[in-house]
Amino acid sequence: MKFMKLGTRPDTFFSPSDSSRSVYTEVATDLQILVGNCIYHLHKFPLLSKCLLLQALCAESGGGDGDVIELEGFPGGADAFEACAKFCYGITVTVSARNLVPLRCAAARLGMSEAADRGNLAAKLDSFLASCLLRRWKDALAVLHSTRHGASLCEELGLTSRCVDAVALIIATPAAAASMPAARSTSTSPWWAHDVAELGVDMFWRIMVAVKSTGAVHEKTVGDALKAYARRWLPNVAKDAEEQPFDDDDAAAIAASDSSVKQVTTRHRLLLEKIVSLLPVDRDAVSCAFLLKLLKAANILSASASSKAELVRRVAWQLEEASVGDLLIPSVSCVSDMLYDVDAVVAILHEFALRHAAATAQPAPAPAGSPDDDDSPAPRAGGHRRSRSDESVGFDGARRSSSAAPVSQYALARVGRLVDAFLIEVGKDPNLPLDKLLAIAEAVPDSARPEHDGLYKVVDSYLKAHPEMSKSGRKRLCRVLNCRKLSEKACAHAAQNELLPLRVVVQVLFFEHARAAAALSGGPVASDSDLPSNIKALLSKSGSEDDDADRVDEQRLRALASGASPGDDWSVEGLRRAASKIATLRMKMEEDEEDDDEFVRKAGLSRSASLRFRAFCAIPAANPKRMLSKLWPLARSVTVDRH
Repeated sequence: MKFMKLGTRPDTFFSPSDSSRSVYTEVATDLQILVGNCIYHLHKFPLLSKCLLLQALCAESGGGDGDVIELEGFPGGADAFEACAKFCYGITVTVSARNLVPLRCAAARLGMSEAADRGNLAAKLDSFLASCLLRRWKDALAVLHSTRHGASLCEELGLTSRCVDAVALIIATPAAAASMPAARSTSTSPWWAHDVAELGVDMFWRIMVAVKSTGAVHEKTVGDALKAYARRWLPNVAKDAEEQPFDDDDAAAIAASDSSVKQVTTRHRLLLEKIVSLLPVDRDAVSCAFLLKLLKAANILSASASSKAELVRRVAWQLEEASVGDLLIPSVSCVSDMLYDVDAVVAILHEFALRHAAATAQPAPAPAGSPDDDDSPAPRAGGHRRSRSDESVGFDGARRSSSAAPVSQYALARVGRLVDAFLIEVGKDPNLPLDKLLAIAEAVPDSARPEHDGLYKVVDSYLKAHPEMSKSGRKRLCRVLNCRKLSEKACAHAAQNELLPLRVVVQVLFFEHARAAAALSGGPVASDSDLPSNIKALLSKSGSEDDDADRVDEQRLRALASGASPGDDWSVEGLRRAASKIATLRMKMEEDEEDDDEFVRKAGLSRSASLRFRAFCAIPAANPKRMLSKLWPLARSVTVDRH
């Protein structure tokens, strides 16, 4: 650390008592100055020749020898005043980065400028600061640290701004990095991040703004510095006030206040909002995990809505990089018992949908009165509901399309898997409403889910966590599923899942059989439109008159599909392929045909429902387009029976 010596005379100051200081001379003292609790017995001539303030005060007091001049609130206290007095006597004074700021503030208060005397203390200190201290990293930071004391006077003198500009210039200079030890720089943060992280939030913010304004520092480097600062201070939210990154005077006031916890929270909220305002524009400057940690902290600290919105937008830019643990944001709501803040995830997915839409061609506007104008998603054929993101064509986020990177199919698929895994975790919460889960599930574009196995696991886990769910609720939940996108393994599990509604089981078995038939014939897989009207009526029927029949049919269908109930795991061993399973169902129905009437009477089956499922299980496997044609004569016989 550099230092400067002013004056050549030896130190002759002494303490006549505990509360007084004087100087050894042959001339009696004629000036008494009170600084704090210490009174100085000095001489007018050396001090008044260099201090304009003392000249004015002596003139006001009349110049009597017994008068005491009191300097209230003197910057730097008695130590700084004594150093200025020694300079006036020509006694050696050592100036370094540690005491330059209080000396400069004291010199300004006493008026020790060039107007009082050439080569005065203020000019010498300014010269030493500019020529030496502000050119060295450690010295510049030490001077900047000391500006916390008497911040307003330092701002008025320009000391703080000069130090901030000097530190930013050193950071932006490539030669400065080469002169630093290799150990100072790590793979996760630049060489200067650790030192700057020790500054208060206001100083840190000013330095980072100055660094970014130079344009010489890569945005990834700025992002690493922000992460280092957040690691330094955000985990300390619950610690005492003296540990906080703020001025000592402010910290002491916080500790003495009855509402210290609330004030510390306010300070940390300010810190968080400052970090958010400094986030680089570059998409890859900070990781998605870091942004989500900031969002969690913003929830805990009740940050401003604008800061939360910015974090949500930034997370949506790189959502494919997140993990399930990152998205599990604890809920701090007093009106909800949910474990996690799913509304924040819904907002992130909404922004992601805007990003996806902005990167693709905007579709033609739908005519007035079309189903797309409805606020609620319209169900597709077969009961599958359209994704809400596909219906959000009023792109209020189109203005951000230039900054949002295009979404690749790989990124879409990663987001789809991420959301499904997230829903499996939050679906275990017994307090999670169905509307919240559906809002998240439907916020993902359809193209993000090439298959619906993950979504089926979501449905299954939610049904297990909410066994009391009504039949209408189960049907509503299962509308997010597209049975055509289920794998053979998922279909096998779904066919035995007693928690699923009957219509979903019918769809699963139909498409499983259609897939097997298409594989045998080499033709296309049957779609929803290929369902005969009888099956469509079965899938779309509602009401309570057939509820008991549906329940018995469901039990019979699952009993025929397999004698064992599905396990909790997904290793369904011994399950047969779709074609052999349907063939087995047909054989068992033929064996039971003789005593079917007695079974129907005992189990309470309606004849119409029994005939429908018997015809379904007798589907021929050779021709998928005519696989349900036998239902037509059965339907006519049902009409005759009813008459």
